[in-house]
Amino acid sequence: QVQLVESGGGSAQSGGSLRLSCAASGFSYSVYYMAWFRQAPGKEREAVAVINIGGTTRYTDSVKGRFTISRDNAKSTLSLQMNSLKPEDTAMYYCAAKPCPGCTTPIYFAPRDYNYWGQGTQVTVSS
Repeated sequence: QVQLVESGGGSAQSGGSLRLSCAASGFSYSVYYMAWFRQAPGKEREAVAVINIGGTTRYTDSVKGRFTISRDNAKSTLSLQMNSLKPEDTAMYYCAAKPCPGCTTPIYFAPRDYNYWGQGTQVTVSS
């Protein structure tokens, strides 16, 4: 079955860096859109960064220039490099996948668009 397992979360100081990883298994990774979402306490889940099959990416405005999403289809992994972290980046971060072998839409940015989710990894940034 589809499995998404996140790792790399933890605590960092403001201005620091963390790298999240997501190991995918149980599906044809190369034909899936992949994304990182986050959810802070009391807030709705929001897309942080998405990457489609062709490698096109999109970021939420608050992380542009600081975060970088990447995928390795050979290893079925997804990464999120987070630099210049801010306290407002504190949240549970989730890896998500959407099967899309024949998709024409470049990017899907809503949680409802994604079929599979990991358990999440906590990121806490202190000032």
